[in-house]
Amino acid sequence: MTKRFGIISIMMSILLFLSGCASEGTAPQQGGDQSQPVAGSGTPKNGGSLVIAVGDDPSALNPNYAGDRVTLTINQSLFAPLFTINEGKKTFVLAESLTQSKDFLTYTLKLRDNLTWHDGKKLTADDVVFTLASILDEKQHSPQRSLFVLDGKPIQVKKVDDTTVDFVLPQVSAAFEGALVQVSPIPKHIFENIEDIEKSEKNFSPVGSGPFKFKEYKPGEYVTLERFDNYFAGKSYLDTITYRITKDSNAANLAMQNGEIQMKFIDPQDYNKMNDMQMFTLIKYNEGRLVYMAFNLNIDVLQKKEVRQAIAYAIDKNELVHAAYSSLDYAEPAYSLLTPDALYYTKELPTYDYNVEKAKELLKKAGVNQLKLRLAYVNNNKPQTSQALYLQQKLKDIGIEIELQPLDPAAFSNKSQDMKNKDYDLSFGGYIMGYEPDAYKSLFVSTEPFNYSHYNNKEFDQLWSKAAVEVDTAKRAELYKKIQQTVADDVPIYPIAYPKSIIAVDKKFGGLQEAVTKPVTMFEDLSKIYEQ
Repeated sequence: MTKRFGIISIMMSILLFLSGCASEGTAPQQGGDQSQPVAGSGTPKNGGSLVIAVGDDPSALNPNYAGDRVTLTINQSLFAPLFTINEGKKTFVLAESLTQSKDFLTYTLKLRDNLTWHDGKKLTADDVVFTLASILDEKQHSPQRSLFVLDGKPIQVKKVDDTTVDFVLPQVSAAFEGALVQVSPIPKHIFENIEDIEKSEKNFSPVGSGPFKFKEYKPGEYVTLERFDNYFAGKSYLDTITYRITKDSNAANLAMQNGEIQMKFIDPQDYNKMNDMQMFTLIKYNEGRLVYMAFNLNIDVLQKKEVRQAIAYAIDKNELVHAAYSSLDYAEPAYSLLTPDALYYTKELPTYDYNVEKAKELLKKAGVNQLKLRLAYVNNNKPQTSQALYLQQKLKDIGIEIELQPLDPAAFSNKSQDMKNKDYDLSFGGYIMGYEPDAYKSLFVSTEPFNYSHYNNKEFDQLWSKAAVEVDTAKRAELYKKIQQTVADDVPIYPIAYPKSIIAVDKKFGGLQEAVTKPVTMFEDLSKIYEQ
């Protein structure tokens, strides 16, 4: 997982393919002939281009290593998944079926016939086996590896024939399909002799399997994809998609007004202005995203739970959410490490209601006074900037001085992934992990590279291991409740909000309902979008 979403920490967020949601006020994805116009929109036509604003360069155009929003967004059009799960409904993509054995230890995946890579080579079971082998190979350090290791034992992946693969589990797991849903195969014939796949230059001239193929990448400027005419699900309407790298959100908004960019995420602070222009379709929807503040437990003073709890009590969460998102219409205060769309999410948790005197008592108990902390955040993220300014003022009330450290997204990502990082004390992040709660462990288990708070609790780690393989629903729910309660009590992170996301799209484009809004990547299938 890679860069922080928050960045978006995402992680990994990897597990983004675990859930999707239709936009507010729109219908879910429609089936049928692409040539049929959507009610209330213009007639679809072939051709044209779409320019999408993204905030940074991609980290690696390879789904085994994608975790930040930009990389996941671009990879989604380049690489097709085996299947997706949207609101609990499974939709097969490269695969046509996935069946379980009677003992629930073997899953058999059947690929569609006649699948091809963008270079014309056949996509077969060999590619699926190679992809999983690369993920499981510790030398390739894929952030997805832990999802396919159950209680210390990796799953086995076996080719049955050219279109059939068996996944053999060392023990029954309720989380396996939730892990497999995020897998998009990579081509064996491109990567089989690469010693370090993550650092390979081939990641920046990728060969994928999705509706669009790679055309050009100019670092710091753009990534351009073109239509893949042999895509198994049919050709896209658009000829090209260009992801324009624009780190300044205000500059990107201006480029939208000028028609240079036709799609981007916008901040709540910009909603009314963009809406008043009547140039854009604005779609507001729940991504299942948590934004949070992480305590860096590499810092001695923050290893004291009382200090972390004191800071939590010193924050008026409703005020903080208003400061960051202008209104509760755009965000809901958060208290759990899970998002409300996740299985086994609970509200039965400590809330740390605003209490300055309680905060001061805890600092005194910890033997701490006149504390100075450094707060890092992404400098082009408006909600994070507002949160930072709010905390700087609010924590003065309990004698804590906050030094602000706004960082470029790339610099922030690099620092956050340093497991020994002591360059800052607090940081903002965010993640979208989806329906399956096992996905969230990559952010909290002590051995995971995306444990940005560097939280280390062996009993807590064991809870995650037990929950992943527990098949009794009631027992599994109880384990995840304990996990949420542990984080709420120990406060390695401070949950802030579950924000809604807003996409602005030039009104000359249709097919947005069919494309379906999706966490992180805006839309699930850009091949459905057309100029009208």
